[in-house]
Order: sequence, then C-alpha cells, then structure tokens
Amino acid sequence: MEIDEGWLSMGLWGLFLASFLAATILPFSSELLVLAMATGPWDPLVVGGVASVGNWAGGMSSYGLGRLGDPDRIARWLRSDPIRAARWKDRLARYGPWGALLCWLPVIGDPIAIALGLGRSPLMATAALMFVGKAARYALLVWPFMT
Repeated sequence: MEIDEGWLSMGLWGLFLASFLAATILPFSSELLVLAMATGPWDPLVVGGVASVGNWAGGMSSYGLGRLGDPDRIARWLRSDPIRAARWKDRLARYGPWGALLCWLPVIGDPIAIALGLGRSPLMATAALMFVGKAARYALLVWPFMT
C-alpha cells in the first residue's frame, strides 16, 4: 500500500486530520502515514503525539454522536432484542469507561466509542482512558524509530 503524497505534504496537520478520520466510522487508516512520517524528517515522538491527539479527537467525536442518540429509540429503530439490549446495558454499567481502552481496535473501536456515548459513560474517565489506549497504539508504532 502506498502513501498519497498529499498527506505527507500537509505535514503534521495532515497527520492530525488523517488520524482523526481514522477514528471515525469512515473506512480510513492512519498507520502507514504515521510510519512514513516517523521514518522521515519528523521527530517520531511528535508524530506519535499528533497522531494520538488526532485519533483521540476522532474517537471522542464518535462518543459525542453516541451521546446525542436516544438509546431506547435506537433499539426500537434497529428492532433489537430487548434481552440483548439489556445485556449491552449491563456490560456498559459493569465496564463503563474501561471499554474506551479498546477504541483503538480496527473495525470494532468506533462502535465501542458510540456505544460508550449511548450508554452515557462518564465523559472525563472515558476521554482519559480512550487517550491512553490510542496513545499506546501509536507509541508502539513509532517506538522502533526513536533514537
């Protein structure tokens, strides 16, 4: 897979935007751009930091969309099984914001962030734990390029 030179030419702002988009429901990935920039003229620590903040902001936007939703109305609209819906509510009540540590995962991370918003997970704890998870992922990506 090749990196579009447009992203690289935008520098750290492009990295922030790409990382933000990668944390939304849009099918987008930022890992290759992070790796390309970490091996280029940018400081890998700065690259990891910018990518973490951008990805966190995108994840929090998904959380915010979830907060805007009405869980009962959405359950009716999706014709979800009330027993299954109750199980999800129990999981959210039990694990709450700790689930935000997994928001970095491909495919399921975005629905987790939305579910945390729908379940009214506490904002500050969710935001902090989401940042920890996302920053750890990018730290692992840029670690080999640190001098």
